[in-house]
Amino acid sequence: MPDNKRSQAITQGIQHAPSRAMLRAVGFTDNDFSKPIVGVANGYSTITPCNKGLNDLSIQAEQSLRQAGAMPQMFGTITVSDGISMGTEGMKYSLVSREVIADSIETCVQAESMDGVIAIGGCDKNMPGAMIAIARMNVPAIFVYGGTIKPGKYKGQDLTIVSVFEAVGQHSAHKIDDAELLQVERHACPGAGSCGGMFTANSMSSAFEAMGMSLPYSSTMSAEDDEKRISAGESAEALVSAIRKQILPRDIITRKSIENAIAVIMAVGGSTNAVLHLLAIAHAAEVDLSIDDFEAIRARIPVICDLKPSGRYVAADLHTAGGIPQVMKMLLVNGLLHGDCITISGQTIAEVLKDIPDTPRADQDVIRSWHNPMYAQGHLAILKGNLSTEGAVAKISGIKNPKITGPARVFESEETCMHAILARKINPGDVVVIRYEGPKGGPGMREMLSPTSALIGEGLGDSVGLITDGRFSGGTYGMVVGHVAPEAYVGGTIALVQEGDSITIDAEQRLLQLNVSDAELAKRRTAWHPPEPRYTRGVLAKYAKLVSTASKGAITD
Repeated sequence: MPDNKRSQAITQGIQHAPSRAMLRAVGFTDNDFSKPIVGVANGYSTITPCNKGLNDLSIQAEQSLRQAGAMPQMFGTITVSDGISMGTEGMKYSLVSREVIADSIETCVQAESMDGVIAIGGCDKNMPGAMIAIARMNVPAIFVYGGTIKPGKYKGQDLTIVSVFEAVGQHSAHKIDDAELLQVERHACPGAGSCGGMFTANSMSSAFEAMGMSLPYSSTMSAEDDEKRISAGESAEALVSAIRKQILPRDIITRKSIENAIAVIMAVGGSTNAVLHLLAIAHAAEVDLSIDDFEAIRARIPVICDLKPSGRYVAADLHTAGGIPQVMKMLLVNGLLHGDCITISGQTIAEVLKDIPDTPRADQDVIRSWHNPMYAQGHLAILKGNLSTEGAVAKISGIKNPKITGPARVFESEETCMHAILARKINPGDVVVIRYEGPKGGPGMREMLSPTSALIGEGLGDSVGLITDGRFSGGTYGMVVGHVAPEAYVGGTIALVQEGDSITIDAEQRLLQLNVSDAELAKRRTAWHPPEPRYTRGVLAKYAKLVSTASKGAITD
């Protein structure tokens, strides 16, 4: 008997003869029409090293699907490289690509009435884009991460792509010369795989493993290691089993499992982008989640992993130390994880973790002991105040000064700010404001890795604050606050800041405040007028019309 609606439809009725005829042309035989038809959403490209190895994984998944009794149908989906487009106009397409990926996967799977989908992605937006589609469609699905890049090596130090951005700032401050910058550039990215620290790609892969939508250990494997190919095959087998058992994404993506994902993100020191993406995934799955929930979870979860950008190690080191299962088991035994959540395998989280030790191995220090955390509470804080009434996101790990009050240095775009930093016009104690970079105003909510890395490289990371209605790379750290909402383009208070105004960033009090009277702000608001849209046609114009505030995940539906 057919396993599913799709195979049932194409095996019955004269009207489906044309469908069968076309499927025969792509390799189906008489016996194949009763098998589950499974999409392989292949994010392969040579645009970025993150996605370079995905075709091999997709071919392995395709073979394993056949061996497990399913019929694969491979299709492509896009990626863009944040690291390559960073600091350029092209970066405006980064967050937009999340929606394009989600829409493309939904379109293919639904148009062809597929019985399941295995999504295989690498760069930052592949993961949330795929999971948004998976949650919308609610057909059996699994995500396969392409894997992390191995660290670059230079002068005995581990390098990541962020090392290059910071070297640019060091070069500007005359701390290194042209030759040294070139050597950092040459050694930072040694091969295939996504950015190596606990940046956005590794953060989201970890979140998906914690949610139960990826197999155990798969989120921290290196792209070039054979275990990644083996894991892709095992993921395909797990998906076919889920199709037969009809384990659906919304059985797995629940309020509890998203709380598990947030807990793991806090424990590993993950990216600020996780807030934006998990809000969007929750919306797609019709799960009630607000930005304030992140703050509530943060307060009870310690940071137990010493990982870049603010720590010492990379994701490959975390994998060797025990990976996400070890982190999850520590959370579970301390009452901070929902062990009853179901996973793609049909097992609960508690069942998956039953053989994992309660404590990390003594021969490593990537995962700290429970009683010796990096930080007693999570590192992603939600700040509010008259500058961010809906909330803003700050990464407060690795900062020496949790509070700063200083004069505003106001810039209407990332480029103008970057010019000022490289010209050494930003001084200790300043609070840099980069606005009109939000979801609508950018449009596209660019990441500010270039300015933040340049500040770090110039030695200003602990003495200069930076706030923006744009985003930050997962590689960013320092006294920085992003996702300020409401954004400038819709008249948020950030649009009313003037050069020299006093601004307070207080991580301990979770406060983001413009120290200007209500009467003065009301006067400025009366005089403010929204700018003309930067784009009037094409994908950025469409995005600007549809996209929501960042505090709701910058969703478009």
